[in-house]
Amino acid sequence: MWVKYIKNKLNKFIDYRIDKRDFESNKLFKFKLLVQGNNIHYYGSGELQIGDKSIIYDNVTIHLDGRHLILGNNSYLDTASYIRLYGGEIEVGNNFYLGPFSVLYGHGGLKIGDNVLIASHVTVIPANHKFSELDTPIRTQGETTIGIEIGNDVWIGTGVKILDGVKIGDGCVIGAGSVVTKSLPSYAVSVGCPAKVIKFRKNELNK
Repeated sequence: MWVKYIKNKLNKFIDYRIDKRDFESNKLFKFKLLVQGNNIHYYGSGELQIGDKSIIYDNVTIHLDGRHLILGNNSYLDTASYIRLYGGEIEVGNNFYLGPFSVLYGHGGLKIGDNVLIASHVTVIPANHKFSELDTPIRTQGETTIGIEIGNDVWIGTGVKILDGVKIGDGCVIGAGSVVTKSLPSYAVSVGCPAKVIKFRKNELNK
C-alpha cells in the first residue's frame, strides 16, 4: 500500500532537517518506514512515495526538486546516500538497496526495477552537458536528458558510473569501477571503462 506525502502542502517542511524523533512522533509520516539513523535531510516540493518495510539510515539526503520519487516496498537507503530529482523523476521497484555514498539523479528520468542492488560510491546520471560551442562556457550550454532504465535483478558493483541514455537489461552484473556508456543486454556480466560484456550469466546456467 502506497502512502503519499507531498511536501509543498506544508511549507514549514521545506528545507527542514528531519531526524528519527520526527518520524516517530509526527502523524504526517504514517507509512511503515523504519528510520535507523538520525539527520535525514529532505528538501524541495516534489512528491515522495515510500513503500512498506523500508529503511532509511544515517545522513541520507533527498532533494525533491522535480516531479516525484517513488520507492517500492522493502527499500533500503544506506548511510550518506544521496538522491536528487533535478527537475525529473525517479521510480524504483521493490526490494531495492542503495549503498553508502551512492548518488541517484533524476534529470531525464530514472527507472529501476525490482530486486536491484547498488553498492557504495555508485553514481547514476541521466543527463549530459552540451559542449559543442567553443565560445560559450560549458555551464551555460544546457544539457541533454534522455533517461536511464535499469531492469530487474541487477547487481551494480562499487564505484560504478552509469551515464545518460543507457538501458541495463534484467539480470545484469556490472563489475566494480566500471563506467557504463552503452546499453547492456539481459544477463550480461560487464566490466571496464567503458564497460564491455565479458560473458553472460545464462550461459553459465546452461553448462
